[in-house]
Amino acid sequence: MSLVREDLHDYCPVSNHAVNDKIVQLTKAGKNVYHFAFGQSPFPVIEEAVEALKDNAEQNAYLPVTGIPKLRKAICDFHCHFDDLHFLPEQVIVAPGSKELIFLLISVFGGDILIPSPSWTTYKPQSVLAGHKPIIVENAMEEGWKLVPEKLTKVVQQLGKKIPKLLIFCNPDNPTGTDYTDDQLTNLSLVCRENNIIVLSDEIYARLHFKGEHNSIAKFYPEGTILSSGLSKWASAGGWRIGYHIYPPELKELLSAVSSAASHTYSCAPAPMQYAVGEMMSNIPACDEYIQHSTRILKAVSEFCVGELQSAGVKVIASAAAYCIFPNFEILREPLKKRHITTCEDMCTALFEEANVAVIAGGPAFLRPLDELTTRLCYVNFNGKLALNESRRIGLSFPLPDKFVENFCCQTFEGIKVIVKWVKAQLEETRFCNVSI
Repeated sequence: MSLVREDLHDYCPVSNHAVNDKIVQLTKAGKNVYHFAFGQSPFPVIEEAVEALKDNAEQNAYLPVTGIPKLRKAICDFHCHFDDLHFLPEQVIVAPGSKELIFLLISVFGGDILIPSPSWTTYKPQSVLAGHKPIIVENAMEEGWKLVPEKLTKVVQQLGKKIPKLLIFCNPDNPTGTDYTDDQLTNLSLVCRENNIIVLSDEIYARLHFKGEHNSIAKFYPEGTILSSGLSKWASAGGWRIGYHIYPPELKELLSAVSSAASHTYSCAPAPMQYAVGEMMSNIPACDEYIQHSTRILKAVSEFCVGELQSAGVKVIASAAAYCIFPNFEILREPLKKRHITTCEDMCTALFEEANVAVIAGGPAFLRPLDELTTRLCYVNFNGKLALNESRRIGLSFPLPDKFVENFCCQTFEGIKVIVKWVKAQLEETRFCNVSI
C-alpha cells in the first residue's frame, strides 16, 4: 500500500527549479550553459532593503500572523502610489512568499479552480495538492495569449453557476509576458461579476511593466479581486521570502480562513525581513529609481530577444513586462520531424545537447499540448549588477545606447545568437536534403 495519496501518484517537483538545480551543478563543473530556464532576478537586492536588514538582523520574535502593522501600511501606501489603489492595513496578510498564500487560499476555497493556459508552473500542482481538480481555460497565441471573456463565459456555462469559482489570473503574465488593457480588464470583470467568480490576481511582475503602465483588475472588480504580490521580482529579493495578499472587505471570510491556516502552517513571515521591507517600501523615491533602471534594462533585453527570434522565423509575441517570452518554434516542425523529434520536450533536449541552451517546454509544465513547440524563455541570465551600475552611470535622463545589451548583458546576447544559429541550421539542413532529393 502506497504511503502517498493516490491522486498524487505522478506528483513531481516544479520543473524550473529542477532544471535550475541541474544547470547550477553543470556550471560549477565548468560547463558553459546559456540558461534561459529560470526566472530569477539578475539584479542585486535593492540597496535600501539590504541596509534596513542589517539594522534589523537581531529581530527574533514571533510576529502577528498577518504581518507587522508598519509593513502592512507600507504595502497599502506603495499600491496607492504606483497603482492608485486604496487599501487598509487590515486587508493585508504577509507570508513567506506569495506562493504560500496562493496555496492556502486554494486549500480553504470551497469551489472550482479555473486556470488559464499557458500558466505558471505551480498553479495546477498546488490545486491538485489541495485536493482540487482544476479546470483549464485555453488561451491562444492568435489572441496574444490573453484570457478572453468569451472563453471564460463558455467554461462557466458548462460548469454552472451554483458552485463558487476562483480564477487564478496572472497579470503581467508568466510565461508569456503579456498584459491587459483597461477595456480588456473591464470586459473580463463583467464576466466575473455576472458569474460570481472570485479573481486571484497574481501581480508579482506589476512593477516591471516596461512602460510603467500596469493595469490591475482590482480597479475594475474591487469587490471580487484578491491581489497577490511580493518582493521576489521587482526588488530582486526572491530568497527573502516576503509576499502578501490584499483582500477586499467583501471577502473577509476567505481572509479569516487563510489567516487561520497561516497560523497553523508558517506562523509568520521572517521577522528581520518584515522590518527591513517595511522600511524599504516606505522609501518610495528609492523604490521608484530602482524600478525605472531595472525595467528599462529588461525592456532593452526583451526587445533584442524578440527581434532576433522573429528574424529567424520564430513566432513570438513581444513581452510588455517581466522576465520572459513564450516563443513558438513551429517553423521547425518539419525539420524536427525528419529527426524524429515530435514533442517540445524532445526539441528542448536537442537544443540543450547541441547548443548548450536551456529553455523549458510549454507542455506539460505550462499546460500546453506536448506537441506544441512553445517554450518559456527567461531573458535574465546576465550580470544584473553590471547592467544596473551602467544604467545608473548613464542616468535616467538619457536612453540606453544601442549596444547596451551586447556590452552589458553578454550572456543573454550570446545565448540568443546561439538559438538563432541553431534554428537556421535546422532549416538549412532541410533545404539541403530537399535539394539533394
